[in-house]
Amino acid sequence: MKYAILSLIFATAAAPAVADSYVPVKDKATFLSLIEGKELRNFLYGVRLNVFANGQIDGSAIGWDIAGNWTWEDGYFCREMSWGGDPIPYNCQLVEARGDSRVRFTVDQGAGDSASFRLQ
Repeated sequence: MKYAILSLIFATAAAPAVADSYVPVKDKATFLSLIEGKELRNFLYGVRLNVFANGQIDGSAIGWDIAGNWTWEDGYFCREMSWGGDPIPYNCQLVEARGDSRVRFTVDQGAGDSASFRLQ
């Protein structure tokens, strides 16, 4: 059950990027300028994440803690996390931004499912 919820939280299907004005984030400095001092939120699933410049991730989703690490590799956000103690495997993700208020992560370097977050 928990893994089914986890799949929904971290791999929510998104509409195609063609008409939604998301722009790829190509470098770590741009990514950090977007997320610095902000919390990533997905209200539908109760996700709250903090992604820190030092490579740490922390937050919560549906009452369980999230912890992890991230790096920027070849234009992708690469992370490994745990949710409520269960591992979320390493994956490199395409990051896209819509202005300075939304960010979308697409797994498998942009080839998989997406999850979008409001920056607050």
